[in-house]
Amino acid sequence: MTRLLIIEDNPELVANLYAFFEPMGYVLDDARNGATGLRLAAENHYDAILLDLMLPRLDGMTLCQKLRQEFQNPVPILMLTARDQVDDRVQGLANGADDYLVKPFSLVELDARIKALVRRAQGRQVETVITWKELKVDTRSPQAWRQGESISLTPTAHKLLLSLVRAAPAVVRKQEMEYLVWGDAPPDSGALRTHIHELRLQVDRPFNYPLITTVHSVGWRLSSPVAVQTQ
Repeated sequence: MTRLLIIEDNPELVANLYAFFEPMGYVLDDARNGATGLRLAAENHYDAILLDLMLPRLDGMTLCQKLRQEFQNPVPILMLTARDQVDDRVQGLANGADDYLVKPFSLVELDARIKALVRRAQGRQVETVITWKELKVDTRSPQAWRQGESISLTPTAHKLLLSLVRAAPAVVRKQEMEYLVWGDAPPDSGALRTHIHELRLQVDRPFNYPLITTVHSVGWRLSSPVAVQTQ
């Protein structure tokens, strides 16, 4: 079963893709703008993404770049576009796309290209646990380990901790965390602070020193462990 995310604002094309791929056993999600597409791609596991270049709210090039650089997400990306210029294709591949298909295209060819991308991705070692210093986080389930001790996380705490580990030791801005959890409709700022507090209770309180550090008026980051000095 192949899970596919379609990020495309043309409703007729999206309908055609559903009609073609669902009877073949694909499981499909779709987003009609780049901002929603980025959120879905960051929150869920997909075998491949079909990504249009000309999108409202966040264009495909920027989305692809953010997914690769900020979220460190290796999901195969196939760009769909009406642009047929070599420079556009080169830029798309440079920003992290794995393949490129010019509209209009054959659905049979699209299917073949998706299968090839998924095969190549499955042939690579899949990183299911990411590590920073003494902290390990499962990328697919809300589970972490610190100094070998297991930590069960809530889904929200898992998202926040993953963002911190992937960015470490850089700062994750408050706005980025709010978007990751709530998309375009974040609640009042106190809600995020509450989730960070709960994350600290799980990740830091049982241990001798904290890893999660507040960067005043900016966001949070993971700091290097500091050994406790004994007298």
